[in-house]
Amino acid sequence: MRGEWYDLQVPELAADRYRWTHLNRLQLGKYAEYLAKMEFVLLGCDVFTSEVDDHGIDFVVRTKEGTHYDVQVKSYRPGTTYVYLPRVHPSLLLAVVQFVDGELPALFLVQSCVSGGPNPMFKKCYYTEAGKREFEWGLSLAKKNLALLEKDHAFHAMISNLV
Repeated sequence: MRGEWYDLQVPELAADRYRWTHLNRLQLGKYAEYLAKMEFVLLGCDVFTSEVDDHGIDFVVRTKEGTHYDVQVKSYRPGTTYVYLPRVHPSLLLAVVQFVDGELPALFLVQSCVSGGPNPMFKKCYYTEAGKREFEWGLSLAKKNLALLEKDHAFHAMISNLV
């Protein structure tokens, strides 16, 4: 296998191969975005990247059948308990990538809406800004939801229902 050969030839690099703590938040996010894009491509989807991510959409995916999904990618490390989501709508997918040092990234896929309403894994968080009460959506990564994410939302299991 090519990866094994690489590890044998450059052992000092192999030891740091999955040391995600060396990456800052922006680098980790970009890695997650490219990983998600390539997983969709491997499944035969077309991926369209937006030049500016000002609507909470990192890219758009078109399936072989012609269905389009907006995709927002979020990365997290162990200890993260909340992932902000700009909005929810029926065609929005959240690709969540977990980075644990020494391990390959784990990729999950969550539909932002199910059965016509917001996915119950998301919570509506209220806050006050300039005297005005606002809200935002977020994915809670508390133990209960984290277990659901790992059990029911593995990327390849979820995508088989959509592609």
